[in-house]
Amino acid sequence: MTTTIYVPRDSAACSVGADDVATAIEALTAGLDIRLVRNGSRGMLWLEPLIEVETPEGRVGYGPVSPDAVGDLLASDLLGGGEHELRVGLIDELPWMRDQQRLCFARVGVTDPLSADDYLAHGGMAGLRRALELQRSDVVAEVTDSGLRGRGGAGFPAGIKWKTVSELTADQKFVCCNADEGDSGTFADRMLIEGDPFCLIEGMTIAAYAAGATEGYVYLRSEYPDAVRTLRQAIEIGYAHGWLGENILGSGLRFDLFVRVGAGAYICGEETSMLESLEGKRGMVRAKPPIPAITGLFGKPTVVNNVLTLASVPAVLAGGSAAYAALGMERSRGTQVFQLAGNIARGGVFETAFGMSLGKLVNEYGGGTLSGRPLRAVQVGGPLGAYLPAEKMDLPLDYEAFAAQKAMLGHGGIVVFDDTVDMAAMARFAMEFCAEESCGKCTPCRVGSIRGVETIDKIVAGQDSDENLALLGDLCELMTDGSLCAMGGLTPNPVLSALQHFSEDFTARHQETKS
Repeated sequence: MTTTIYVPRDSAACSVGADDVATAIEALTAGLDIRLVRNGSRGMLWLEPLIEVETPEGRVGYGPVSPDAVGDLLASDLLGGGEHELRVGLIDELPWMRDQQRLCFARVGVTDPLSADDYLAHGGMAGLRRALELQRSDVVAEVTDSGLRGRGGAGFPAGIKWKTVSELTADQKFVCCNADEGDSGTFADRMLIEGDPFCLIEGMTIAAYAAGATEGYVYLRSEYPDAVRTLRQAIEIGYAHGWLGENILGSGLRFDLFVRVGAGAYICGEETSMLESLEGKRGMVRAKPPIPAITGLFGKPTVVNNVLTLASVPAVLAGGSAAYAALGMERSRGTQVFQLAGNIARGGVFETAFGMSLGKLVNEYGGGTLSGRPLRAVQVGGPLGAYLPAEKMDLPLDYEAFAAQKAMLGHGGIVVFDDTVDMAAMARFAMEFCAEESCGKCTPCRVGSIRGVETIDKIVAGQDSDENLALLGDLCELMTDGSLCAMGGLTPNPVLSALQHFSEDFTARHQETKS
């Protein structure tokens, strides 16, 4: 009887030795009836490299496994799920996995990412097949009724974008996936593309059908070479199986999909900058209106969504809008893929319906700080997200609840800091980051961020603190109201939140004490 062993091919797992573990398993099991599958990561990054063995009871995990430990594991009956100090138990029964509600990540870590048969056997293409049985307008209605909002950061209702594009008449329409995942503490886009690329392909094809588009592009950052390679291979397989190209699944639908690699500019995470880059130009923000849905790529109507938004679509269509909308709370429906990073004991990916408290996710599932010191601050939503103090950990993970606190969920990245963090330095970093990554098109962002760094330096040095604090407040207001896009418009969020909750870090006395 063949025994199946799973070793992740995910970049995070490979960075800590997963390839060497796979090589060791192949060498030490030569001649045995073994099937080695390179799956995606389960998202429990503190256990990587995590290997799994298929047993009659289910998949048993061991981790973190080093190449040197493979021989000892085999001697301890690894193939039968035997006891060992690295054994973590049945994967599906671990609290981290058991308590999630995985829709986007339902197959990530479960299947071979490049096996079409695996994809179909685990529910793949059910969403597209149902979509093709409906009228285009009905597909748009399903997405709208589901309450699905953009998972890239802004949280704009996906169905409204699709409806706008679908109702326009044009000789060419596009679907563009923004996979330029540049926020600090975010890695879900990469993990999904490396662990279940067909899900993204299916979601984009459904979007193309609904909008009347015939061509699509995935804009991937150059820092993700494994994701680029995996997605390109998956697209080739998709063409071979009739999931892309002419007459998709015999429906008469045509949709061609391409991968384009960006050079790593953070600003290209903004949709109009991404479109400029796709057109071969420097990534710079466009003034809006016109919006991309009307005048997008090459001036044509364009659906622009994030990876997780498009990866949610197959589940919406397969299970129906009502089932998806039943998850979450108020205007935040469905699930979000949260990513735990920074000073965290158990970092990784956790997909759950909106509504769980931030503290439960960070402290119960994340295990609190890795250092063991008290938690002091959490930044949610990337480098432009607000810093929340430990007293705000009861905040529900919900778009509106965060907005009420002048914070944002963004792409779901959560970065944790303990009580040794210097929040004045973090506020300065926000302004410095904006200065470095600004496209330079608008003055409030381009110049304001540089002045912001200078002003914070004066404040912490004790130089005319009251006057400079007032000046910093005015500068943040100007950047918020006057910037063309979220780069400059949201940079004040981390600065103002640091001033509000951690004002003591900005005093000259505090800085002298630290030195």
